Amino acid sequence: MAAAQKLEGIIASPGIAIGEVVFYHNEYPEIPEADIARDQIDDEIGHFMAARQNSMDQLEKIYKETCSTLGEQQASVFEGHMLIAEDEELEEEVLELIRSGKNAVAAADQVIRNNIGVIEQLENEYLRERAADLRDVGVRMVCNILGIPMPGLGCLKENSIIVANDLSPSDTAQLDFTRVKGFVTAVGGKTSHSAILARTLELPAIVGCTEISAAVKDGDTLILDALNNNLIPNPNAEQLEQAGLELDKLETEKQELRLLKDLPAQTSDGCLFEMGANIGQPGDIELAMENGAEGIGLFRTEFLFMGRSSMPSEEVQFEAYRRAAEAANGMSVIIRTLDIGGDKNLPYLDLPAELNPFLGWRAIRMCLDRPEILHTQLRAILRASAFGKIKILFPMVISLDEVQRLKAHIELVTLALTEEGVAYDQDCEVGVMVETPASVMIADQLIKEVDFFSIGTNDLTQYLLAVDRGNENISGLYDSLSPSVLRAIKMVIDAAHNAGKWVGMCGELAGDEQAALVLAGMGLDEFSMPASSIPRVKKALRKANTPTLKHLAEKCLELRSSDEVKALVDAVASV
Repeated sequence: MAAAQKLEGIIASPGIAIGEVVFYHNEYPEIPEADIARDQIDDEIGHFMAARQNSMDQLEKIYKETCSTLGEQQASVFEGHMLIAEDEELEEEVLELIRSGKNAVAAADQVIRNNIGVIEQLENEYLRERAADLRDVGVRMVCNILGIPMPGLGCLKENSIIVANDLSPSDTAQLDFTRVKGFVTAVGGKTSHSAILARTLELPAIVGCTEISAAVKDGDTLILDALNNNLIPNPNAEQLEQAGLELDKLETEKQELRLLKDLPAQTSDGCLFEMGANIGQPGDIELAMENGAEGIGLFRTEFLFMGRSSMPSEEVQFEAYRRAAEAANGMSVIIRTLDIGGDKNLPYLDLPAELNPFLGWRAIRMCLDRPEILHTQLRAILRASAFGKIKILFPMVISLDEVQRLKAHIELVTLALTEEGVAYDQDCEVGVMVETPASVMIADQLIKEVDFFSIGTNDLTQYLLAVDRGNENISGLYDSLSPSVLRAIKMVIDAAHNAGKWVGMCGELAGDEQAALVLAGMGLDEFSMPASSIPRVKKALRKANTPTLKHLAEKCLELRSSDEVKALVDAVASV
């Protein structure tokens, strides 16, 4: 649709909405800086401890209310907030500042801001955006110390579109979603809580639109076109009519996709593919199942390690993995071991600064050097395997020696569990992520040591193309449909199949419905993706037939550029 004024950001949740702007200002409360005398220290400590308890009580109430209105999946974020609020090391940092002469509110504010600053420096977008969770808890604690109410959204009109600098989990928990038609924020990314919530509720959302605050005001009519990344303030009659037509078309398509939930991802001639979902916490499994997932192809365990001041214990990890196994209700859950370090530094790990963290001391490299971390996680995963169909996935592999060493650690852990009489699945499958050029080149050797492969196209693409996927200056060079990447993927699939093993993919490429046609033609067995992408990929595969897909894949492997690949796929998909 044409627009006199085109505003854009990052599409966080696809869709179209037409509504009235509700501008939300959620400024951080002003902090009074005041030194205190020694005889005031105990009183200030008392203020802080009371506010901390009040914060935990409020969060528990919000958790229960959110469970009843939005379900456990969306409420789970507040479990994390409660852990932050009761964190003993965070508490000790605040108390130390109070004892040094700061008042309670200034001390709490400084500790929260310092920890937010550390998280915001992380390269990984998902982990970086967890700073919003810490900020939310910090605002709540500061407000409780000051004795003022939390900023929040009041009653909303019908057809409201929320416009804000950002929306915290507490903000979104208060919203009446029968009245909200969409979100627009000036900051944030696809993995922010508001973005995740918008996708869950199928509400259109655009984030990272820095110009939105200057472009609209309360009461303005706004077209939120999160299909074409376009925001149209105060549209004319023609623009409103066109948006209405696109909205009707989109709703018809949504109804068609919902009908696919319980149908298999099967081509017209009967070739079957498995549809998995990528999750970051056990609560995400509910959404995965609602979208027709047949398994969890990637459980990123990093969330357990974020927003904390110390390593999560074996029991904390076990409970999360057990919950995931039970929630999957017989479906397989592939748990990736800790993929952190280098670009995903955590303060309590005391990792060294590195010039090139993407090629640095991360993932299994760190875990093999710190076996106490690896053993704790493996014990938790294996104990949880007694409660469901769990598989273990190791990231960042580059050599046969690494895999053999990892398997030796698994053997040590299983021997210890057996001696202790602890139950676990003795047939628990083990796989590796193929996300480095080295693992592609020795895939035929690696597959003999493991039960399956999972291709991580996000890192594999940047390593093969020598393109930092976080560098905006060269972002146009990052393309997973590059012939070099496609050829590497085909090598991996062939290596697995030649050994009689299965191969999946958990990178972003698996959730692209057009790329899925090429991957299916190559013989990929399992696709794992964000839950909301499953119906679209399933639809694309069900429309196709095996001979056409194989021919498409063969042709794509012969092409010279990603543009040629996309043009060919578009032509086949449109037939």
